[in-house]
Amino acid sequence: MEAGLAHQSEDRVIRVVERSDVSFRSGGVTCRAWLYMPATVRTDNSTSAPCVVMAHGFAGTRDARLPAYAERFALADFAVLLFDYRHFGASDGEPRQLISVRHQLEDYASAVAFARSLPGIDEARIALWGTSFSGGHVVTTAARDSRIAAIVAQCPMMDGRASVLQIWRYAGLRQILRLTAHGTFDLLMALFGATHCIKAVGPPGSLAVITSNGAVDGFRAIAPKDFRWEVAARIAVFAGFYRPVRSAQQVRCPALIQICEHDSVVPPEAAEAVARMMGDRAEVCRYPLEHFDPYIGENFERSVTDEVDFLCRHLKRLNRD
Repeated sequence: MEAGLAHQSEDRVIRVVERSDVSFRSGGVTCRAWLYMPATVRTDNSTSAPCVVMAHGFAGTRDARLPAYAERFALADFAVLLFDYRHFGASDGEPRQLISVRHQLEDYASAVAFARSLPGIDEARIALWGTSFSGGHVVTTAARDSRIAAIVAQCPMMDGRASVLQIWRYAGLRQILRLTAHGTFDLLMALFGATHCIKAVGPPGSLAVITSNGAVDGFRAIAPKDFRWEVAARIAVFAGFYRPVRSAQQVRCPALIQICEHDSVVPPEAAEAVARMMGDRAEVCRYPLEHFDPYIGENFERSVTDEVDFLCRHLKRLNRD
């Protein structure tokens, strides 16, 4: 176990965030995670903490700026389970760099079950946090699990079909056809146990899933040193069929939907539609930002402050102790 950071609050109580390596099984595969547990001087050890379960978006790994969010949540006295999907990062799973919506949703459900089993965590106060592609996962997961207490969806991908149309708008039909061809070739390669990868992010005109203006710089700003920029190409065939918007009406918990109004990667209109479907269960924060802006600097401070405020209001009031 390692100490993540220490923070001195205004009341001079030293708050320490402890991070440990943990793992859980999902679909027969080991997923690895960091568990953040808040510990304070004068802590009452008889109580249990609410927990935020987190994972990254498209092609992302847990070390791509997500510890900054986890530490802030832990300083607000939330436990945090931050995990890598199978096929990515520190988690097992072959082939590597495979984005499978089915597998990732199963991993989220397994992570929630694991969090509920941990000592010191209140199983009735589990929240989900997702960004970009996983912003849609938290909606789908909460629709399937009525015990989820709250969700946060930051610049979320809520409609794969709309996202494919977004690529058509900024890159043209030729790019859609190229991605589909490479995705189909990868599916054929899979029959022989092989994988054909393409870049996850690239400059405009290149062969990559995301080629909007500024995407490379945005991704580079959050990517760790050894980050793998490629994904199995087959996701290009299936992405348009993943539509979390269809699950929005089944979500019964409070939801914070954070929308980047100038988002060129995922259409903000889809997130707006989800918020309308959720009605008074949804709180919407709109920012005059691009897709990758909320992760860094002042934009991060604004985004994470809104998230902490939301989680405190909706999880701490549920304390049964």
